[in-house]
Amino acid sequence: MALQQHSRPSSTWLPDWTPELAGFFAGDNRALAWRTLWVTTFNLTLAFITWFVVSALVVRLPNVGFALDTTQLFWLTAMPGLAGGSLRLVWTFLPPLVGTRHLITFSTLLLLVPLLGWGFAVQNTATPFWVLMILAFLAGIGGGNFSGFMPSTSYFFPKKAQGTALGLQAGIGNFGVSVVQFVTPWIIGFSLLGGLFGSPQTFTKGAVTHPIFLQNATLIYVPLVLIGALLAWVTLRSIPVRANFKEQFDIFSNKHTWIMTSLYIMTFGSFAGFSGTFALLIRDLFGKFDGAPDPLAYIFLGPLIGSAARVLAGPLVDRFGGAKLTQVSGIGLLFSTIFVALYSQPSSLESFPMFLGGMLSIFLFTGIGNASAFKQMPMIFPPRQAGGVIGFTGAIAAYGPFGFSLIFGALIAATGITTVFFYGAAIFYLFNIGLNWFFYVRNGAEIPC
Repeated sequence: MALQQHSRPSSTWLPDWTPELAGFFAGDNRALAWRTLWVTTFNLTLAFITWFVVSALVVRLPNVGFALDTTQLFWLTAMPGLAGGSLRLVWTFLPPLVGTRHLITFSTLLLLVPLLGWGFAVQNTATPFWVLMILAFLAGIGGGNFSGFMPSTSYFFPKKAQGTALGLQAGIGNFGVSVVQFVTPWIIGFSLLGGLFGSPQTFTKGAVTHPIFLQNATLIYVPLVLIGALLAWVTLRSIPVRANFKEQFDIFSNKHTWIMTSLYIMTFGSFAGFSGTFALLIRDLFGKFDGAPDPLAYIFLGPLIGSAARVLAGPLVDRFGGAKLTQVSGIGLLFSTIFVALYSQPSSLESFPMFLGGMLSIFLFTGIGNASAFKQMPMIFPPRQAGGVIGFTGAIAAYGPFGFSLIFGALIAATGITTVFFYGAAIFYLFNIGLNWFFYVRNGAEIPC
């Protein structure tokens, strides 16, 4: 559906927005687009922090007295993925219905529910498992926000700049995963505001004990969420892209929606899935050895590399095209995953550097593919449909943490090893390499992009 005139108050709705017209994307219009990008990206980063905070907390819960087994821990890391994917299916359709300003503001405020909930729950080791599961599910609100935020931003930019703009927004937003996994080990180590946030828990590992403040891991972000919501309400405006639910369903009759969904599962599904399970993989594969590595000392590296790759790849996909970079991503993922499989049954800590290197390579290529896939979609679809496809593919790929956690948890519980998962992933990557080559890369491809 084309951009339309809008009669709602100008404090929220812009009268029109046509960035493809010569001379339109300049001056105040260009400044508004970039302001929208930066404010929305700040809030998206907070959303990713909330979405993945459970992955940083679960490895510490047994050490402070929570009676949780391996399967339960993997279920806790799975729930944000289940919620994130499901809520993205809803958020996908919201930008044309409620507009950027309202969507970003109120979606950001919703992050307070899981952040405050976890802040109180971790202070009581008698908190029932079902309560932790609900809170883990609510953390998925952060994942849902992505499919509303990204389409909202895409409307503001011309196609030639969308690779850079969406690469920056999604890449910096993805840094939220790395931020929460890097900050958590530090922030839980001391009292905040003289213990105003609550009393410490006793961390026990072997004969070593010391106080930690797990509540800090979520409560520290509450003021930032309030600032982000205020910024969104004050500075953002909404573009008159209008479509009801029925009109937006036209994307599902287009085969390229499903092709791009598969490609984005390959890239972002892998990024999110491995980000959510990385800590528990290190813990369960290498924790049995003397001098085992602390998962929280390493898990932030993967999302950091993947997020940086997504940002840096943005200008490259604008220059060389998304499909070519998606092909590079798929091939890189294929070989990286096979490499990791070779070191996924360790007999000593000597395998850990190779396992870690292989995993970081996976994250690198997911970042490249995340940027390139988001360049392909605006080239394949018209603006309103492209926004819907971006949201929908993001929704399905967001199930990555859910699927990865369940499969890894089941494999470890049944066999103690995860090798078969990595070989299965390699087969899926090979399939997508062929799919992308046939439809978008080869000479005579249906839609070169």
